[in-house]
Amino acid sequence: MYSKRIIALASLITPHNKVLDIGTDHAYLPIYLVKEKSFNWVGASDISLKVLNGAYANLKKYNLEEKIPLYLSDGFLNIPLEYDTAVIAGMGFNTIKNILQAALKLPNELIIECHNNISLLRSFMQEIGYKIIKEIAIWDKNIYYIIIKYQKGRDNLTIDEIKFGKNYDLQYLKYLENKYTNLNRKNNINKYDEYLKDLHEFIEKIPD
Repeated sequence: MYSKRIIALASLITPHNKVLDIGTDHAYLPIYLVKEKSFNWVGASDISLKVLNGAYANLKKYNLEEKIPLYLSDGFLNIPLEYDTAVIAGMGFNTIKNILQAALKLPNELIIECHNNISLLRSFMQEIGYKIIKEIAIWDKNIYYIIIKYQKGRDNLTIDEIKFGKNYDLQYLKYLENKYTNLNRKNNINKYDEYLKDLHEFIEKIPD
């Protein structure tokens, strides 16, 4: 049941923090945190009642329906408690941005896995006062997931770090290089030449 992505998300959460999983879907992450990692305070929310009903069914399988509260909520808007960490995973940049901008108060720690426009996410998070603590690239079910741990604080990312991240995972960076090279060839255009030039220079700067 626990995918590499779920385990990776959990690995970035500060131990013993009070955790809220926004957009919980099947509630696999909260179940993993409580059942396997002995977290005491884990809540889960989703904007869809149908999804929450499915999550509740999963909680019942493990007798966790009394342990993990479920909230019908658009982001943080209907969450009655304060949490140390919020996990926002499996969404696009615009949705994540809207969730964060609508919140009256944000937790100290955010674990974010964004499906697109990750460079925009890095730039936006820096603007609203969060710094990257750790960034990892996870290959799971033939997809790369970029998961970033943020904490409140000042960041000063370079242009290259905004574009390519701070995980310095050569395998992932080579994947990007191959992906955009193939896109150029497939479309018989040079649209990504500048991106590839910057990426190659970024890879060359990474210490062995």
